[in-house]
Parts: sequence; structure tokens; C-alpha cells
Amino acid sequence: MILGASSFAGSFYDIASELQSVELYMPKLGVYKDSILQKDILESLLDDLSTVDLKTSLHAPYFADVPTYPKDVVVDMASMGEREFRLIRESIELASRLESNAIVLHPGRFGTEDGHESCFNKMVANLKILASDAQDSGVMLGLENKEGTSTGNLCCDAAELARAVEDVNSDSLGATFDIGHANLTCGGDKNKLLQFVKTIAPHVIHVHVHDNGGVWTDEYDGDQHLAPGVGTIDYTVLRELKNENYKGIFNMEVFSMDDVRTGKATLKKALNA
Repeated sequence: MILGASSFAGSFYDIASELQSVELYMPKLGVYKDSILQKDILESLLDDLSTVDLKTSLHAPYFADVPTYPKDVVVDMASMGEREFRLIRESIELASRLESNAIVLHPGRFGTEDGHESCFNKMVANLKILASDAQDSGVMLGLENKEGTSTGNLCCDAAELARAVEDVNSDSLGATFDIGHANLTCGGDKNKLLQFVKTIAPHVIHVHVHDNGGVWTDEYDGDQHLAPGVGTIDYTVLRELKNENYKGIFNMEVFSMDDVRTGKATLKKALNA
């Protein structure tokens, strides 16, 4: 079992003292200014990374309409232009350089003017282009399920996420299973969550782990990113991934090293590791 944490959980040194992997959270690494990659800042960060023994994954830029997310790296997978493709391709290039295990992509959005199916098809068309780029670079993309408590997101449920992966039909695109998002989509119901895992398991190439209460709240639609074990999720459902011989990273999307240590103990107990 490979355990990791997102780069906002602590320093590379701190993460390496507890875990085997770090997920470089591209939107908030401070490597972009006005949508332009600051290569000198990136190289300094990579110098720091080279001093520790960590596997890597990358979280590519995505869509978020909150004050804490940098507006210059917003990417809606269902509505992409030259800038958006460049931003994702820069993550692909970096992942290839680092021999990263996965690149996390968020699905697209739909609205009142462009309906659900139309936006889904546009997203699939864009993903086919990016999957071809990923194949050329020798890296894997993982399309993530979003939380069903937030309106306008595609691929909240397992069936639609599986459909997207199957429609793209590329060996370079799989699914990032986010158990926190799935718990919200399933309303905190363990049986529904278990079925969610069973449905998506054949496609999973990467896993995001964090906790919540399983219900909508006025803060981030309930997507609290708590330490695993603090909320309502039963992490034993992740054992279903063993049936598909999952060998990838369990990446904790939490905000402190204390949360990392709590999550580490929770996951090891749940997965009998």
C-alpha cells in the first residue's frame, strides 16, 4: 500500500517522514502568475523535492468558483480553449519529467444554456485529446468523481464517471476515485458507497482520501476534507479495490501533518495493512 498526501499538508520533508508519496497540487504551488508558468519558481520547488525520497502524483488545474482558488488557472474540462489545454499539458509534461504515478483531472461543468449531455460530450472530446498527449508522454490521467452536493458538476456518480472513461477509450485515462466526494454523493450511506466503489473499481488508477459528514453544508457544499476517521466514512469499502488488484497511491487530501497521521492510522486499520 502506497500512502501519500497533497503538497498543502506540509513540507516535502515532513511528508517524507510519514509517507511514500506527495501529490503536487499545481493550482496552489505558487508556480503560476497570470496563467503563465514561472519556471524559475518551479525549478526551485523541484530542487527541494529532489532532497527527499517520495513518489509523486500531480493535481492539474481545475474549475473552482471560490475566493481561495486562483482565477488565472481555472479549467473547465467541458469548455476548453488554448489557455486551458496549455495548463493541462504543462502538468502532463511535468508528470512525465518526474515519472509521476498519475495526473488528477476534474470533470467538466454543465449549465442552463449548455445541457448536461452536450457538456458531457464536449468533455469527452477534450479528454480524448489530452489522453493522446498523455500517451505520447508516457503518463496516466485519472478523471475524478465530484461531490453530488455541488450543482453543475459532471461525473458525480460512479456510472457517469465510468461512462466517461469508457467513451474516451484510452489506455492513458482511468479514474481517480475520491472517497470523500463519493460519500457526499451517497449521502453518507455505507451501502451506497460500497456500490459506488464496486462500479468504478475496474477503472481506478488513483485514490483520494479525506473525510466529511456525508451531507451538504454551507461551507464547500460539505466537502470538508477532514482527516480520515474524523467523519462518517467507513474506509473498509476501499478493500473492494483489492479485487481489481489496485496497486496505486492512496493520497490524503488533508491540511496538516496531524491530519496525515490520523488518516494514516485509519487507513492502515481499514485496509489491514
